[in-house]
Amino acid sequence: MANQENSPLQIGLAGFGNVGAGVYKNLLKNRNLLEKRTGRALEVRRIVVRDPAKPRDVELPAELVTTDLNALIEDDEIDIVVELIGGIDRAFELVKAALERGKTVVTGNKALLAERGLELFAIADEKKTPIYFEAAVAGGIPIIKTVQESLIGNHIEAVAGIINGTCNYILTRMTDAGLDYPEALDEAQKLGYAEADPTLDINGWDAAHKAIILASLSYGCWVPTDRIYVEGIEKITRRDIDFAQRFGYVVKLLAIIRLHPESNAIELRVQPSLIPQDHILSSVNGVFNAIMVQGDVVGETLFYGSGAGQDPTSSSVISDLADAARWQSEQGGPTGFVPHGLYGKPLPIDETDSKYYLRVEADDEPGVLAQIARVLGDHNIGILSVIQPEDHAPGSAPIVLMLHYARFGTIREAIEQLGTLDCIREEPVLMRVETL
Repeated sequence: MANQENSPLQIGLAGFGNVGAGVYKNLLKNRNLLEKRTGRALEVRRIVVRDPAKPRDVELPAELVTTDLNALIEDDEIDIVVELIGGIDRAFELVKAALERGKTVVTGNKALLAERGLELFAIADEKKTPIYFEAAVAGGIPIIKTVQESLIGNHIEAVAGIINGTCNYILTRMTDAGLDYPEALDEAQKLGYAEADPTLDINGWDAAHKAIILASLSYGCWVPTDRIYVEGIEKITRRDIDFAQRFGYVVKLLAIIRLHPESNAIELRVQPSLIPQDHILSSVNGVFNAIMVQGDVVGETLFYGSGAGQDPTSSSVISDLADAARWQSEQGGPTGFVPHGLYGKPLPIDETDSKYYLRVEADDEPGVLAQIARVLGDHNIGILSVIQPEDHAPGSAPIVLMLHYARFGTIREAIEQLGTLDCIREEPVLMRVETL
């Protein structure tokens, strides 16, 4: 490999989609700046694409193009492989092969790291070859470096964040413009904020993959995907948004990572939640992201910015390339994920607690509220307040309750029992109320 001191670092770029094109464009734009700051020139030697003839906003230099991923591995002149192809299986094989050949890896692939990061970081450690992945979480926000480096002297007590721009845009439009969920999703797709198939965004798993990465960095053990509780925003209606506002709340899709010191357990979940209208996260709108990190030394910190997009995400990739350049010059240092094993296993979701928002559609007749209250009372769940609006369709009515702190498992048992009542017309809607 071309790793002689002060010689240009050769980059193999896998993927020339929105982010890949941005990386190439901005590397050329700031070539001199990067060389001055890192002491090494950064040159793209080869670019792998599926379809070289596909129209692109950034010109694809034909002399660098190949359709063969193996070309990045077999070319001994390539020092750094940048993986931006997405998915899991092909990306895993590429990153694994690159590490085994001693090539530094830069990736923005949160699904790959969440699903198979444990394997890849073990290979990186064995080969003493680093993986950089700042772009995998929150686009242009430097949250990975913050947790790994700036907060290295802290026990991380909690992380709470809005880390999916698509969901945040949809919920913002439902709140500000009064759109129904299908309308807001359609608008997001037309503007390019949501994919043609938005499933991974709206079902919460894009945010969950990012949360797994943050939790693993914070607590020193790689968290399996089956140990995180995930809900999306598909069931949220404009009616829920309106009721939340009447109670003084805003609905956001939140990733919550929290240490329970009494049991040394990690709470890890992604759910649509109500947060107070005067909380700083309630003002994070559109496609922007924000992440709060609570450290035992630093206290509460907040990181805000663009969570996606060509330039913000390519900025994070280029930051990793600069770190890779320094690592190549120094030939040493951390290889990406540093296990420190300070904490126990993830806390089962049923053992977590909070306050709750509950909406049920029920028959509009005497005694219905008493039946609902009886079920909640039988489970020792207190009611903080109730709204039953007068303007509803004949025969049925929404009943909205704010519930006191309770275990999530207890709430789920109560909801299941409510569903068996003859007076309940639809599946109840439940959301957590976060005090943060």
